[in-house]
Amino acid sequence: MKYSLGMCVVICLAILDLGSGLRCFKCTDYTGHCESVQQCTNEDACLSLSEKEGKTIRRCIRYTDCDNSRLAQMFPSLSVFTYRCCSSNLCNRSTAIATKEPALALIGSLLIFWWSSL
Repeated sequence: MKYSLGMCVVICLAILDLGSGLRCFKCTDYTGHCESVQQCTNEDACLSLSEKEGKTIRRCIRYTDCDNSRLAQMFPSLSVFTYRCCSSNLCNRSTAIATKEPALALIGSLLIFWWSSL
């Protein structure tokens, strides 16, 4: 039983990726698909900024810069944009991919629970 509990803790920590700093996706693209990851500082948030033509910029940004007027100064070539700043790991991904990780963690937890009860 102790072995099962220990394995459960190790696997859960691996799934949840605890103990590391904030990580954000970093790319500029039109597809919404981004695989490059950037390590951020303690004062950062993840930014996802989209212009009306469909280009999306994803990267770390100082949390204090997550403001419409400040972003307009930082990206003067973009006249119309929407943005979102968030503060959890890889939270600036496209919404189509965002729902997969919690489902994977839930399935993994259920499998571990089932395996430890055998």
